[in-house]
Formats: sequence, C-alpha cells, structure tokens
Amino acid sequence: MSIVVTGATGNLGRHVVEQLLEKVPAEQITAVVRNAEKAADFAARGVKIALADYNAPASFDGLFAAGDKVLLISGNEFDKGRVQQHTIVIDAAKAAGVALLAYTSAPGTLTAALADDHRGTEEALTTSGVPYALLRNGWYHENYTENLAPVLEHSAVVAAAGEGRVSSASRADYAAAAVAVLTGEGHENKTYELGGDEAWSFAEYAAELSRQTGKEIGYSAVPTDALIGILTGAGLPEPFAAILAGVDASIEKGELVVSSGDLSRLAGRPATPLAEAIAVALKG
Repeated sequence: MSIVVTGATGNLGRHVVEQLLEKVPAEQITAVVRNAEKAADFAARGVKIALADYNAPASFDGLFAAGDKVLLISGNEFDKGRVQQHTIVIDAAKAAGVALLAYTSAPGTLTAALADDHRGTEEALTTSGVPYALLRNGWYHENYTENLAPVLEHSAVVAAAGEGRVSSASRADYAAAAVAVLTGEGHENKTYELGGDEAWSFAEYAAELSRQTGKEIGYSAVPTDALIGILTGAGLPEPFAAILAGVDASIEKGELVVSSGDLSRLAGRPATPLAEAIAVALKG
C-alpha cells in the first residue's frame, strides 16, 4: 500500500510530501510529477517517483494499486478542462481499487466561477464508487503574503471584496489536514470544510501590514471591473483576472468564511494566524 500524491512538486504538494515523510517510511510514499528533476530531492530521500500528466490519460495506467490512498491535488491549468483532467485520475483510481481518493476542492459555500471545476470533479468522484474524502480547502494566506511587493510599493491593499471576511490558512495547515486523512482511518466518504480559525477583513489585513512594516498601508475597496483592469494591467490574462475578481465578489458575500473547525481539528493544532504568515513573508 502506497500513499500517492499527485502534483507533488507544486506549492501544496511539497508540503504534503514533507509532512508525510515525518509520519510514514519514505518507501510508502509515491510522488506523482510531470518533471522528475523537480522531484530529485524527494527521490534522494527514498520517495518513489512516478511520471504522469493530467493531460495524458495513458500515463496513469497502472500507476495506482489496490489499497493505495491517493491525494488528487487539483490542477492549475484553468484553460485545459480541469474536470476532464481530474476524471482521468479518478478513473485510474477506480480501475485499481484504491482504498481512498482525497481531493483538494473549494468551500461548499463558494459560488464563484473558480468553484465550478471543483463541483464538477466532486460529482465525478462521489458518483464513481471510489471511497472519497473531499478536502474543501479555503483560501490560502500565501495568495496574499506572496504578493506583498506591489502592496508595499503603493502602500495599499486593493481588493473588490468590500467589507467581506476570509478564513484563510497556510498551505502547511491544509497539508496537515490532508496528511491526517491519508494516514488516519475512518475518513471514507466524508466532506471536510477547511479554513482558518479566525476570519479577517481586508481593512484588518492592511492594519496588520501597517503594524508590522511601520508604514501607513490602507485598504482600497474597488469595483470588480476596476480590479480586473488592475490585474490585467499587471500582466495577468483577462480570463484569470476575472476568476480572481469573482472570488473577491464571493468574499464580499461571505462565501469564504469557514467556521466548521475541521482544519484545526484534523491538523491537531490551531491554524496559522494571518499575522504569523505576514511576519514570515516580510522576513523572506
């Protein structure tokens, strides 16, 4: 029996594999990657490496074995038909008879276009007959803390989220929840709504940035159309900018507030506070 992680060299996947290495022998872990070179550090530590691509169905033939536990980390190629990509993995898992397939989804309350592929994948998974766990990950701290340069340059947090709040957490937190499901028992056919312990507003985020940097940083709430213009002006493709602006609209409606407590319960510890994530980013 292996624990198999797809997208294992991505931002979330790396955290999952690192945390798995703390809990199970390396030879029980299989990292599924598109580029073996990016996984060389895992291979050196004894992790099995499997080459496969969501766009190449045949690459998943025979990759899984009966009894495996699989983490399907959602793809990030928004223009390639993600539901179809994910279904390739689900079909291969079903054919192999895996014990569990956990999928990194989006909060059940999220109605933004970003959630459409996740809902489609959930439907494919829950109707497949494969024992599943839906890990409905909320927003990541890193979505903000990894992009601080323009915020600090202009002394402004810009969002189209009004006074909406976000229950974000760190990638390491979401990875800890996934590892708990992959290494634990009794998670079959369960849905977990995952988010940070404390929801925050963008005004509070700006205030915390001000406190930690000593600069006066304000929150500029803009209309959705204006945000799309700002993002495309910064070089983002318009379809992706529209997706991000749509998430902000959902935040304004309260759709990224998660109050289940599932994340800290699964991780066995409190979720990382936003202030801590900001401090780490500023040191970096």
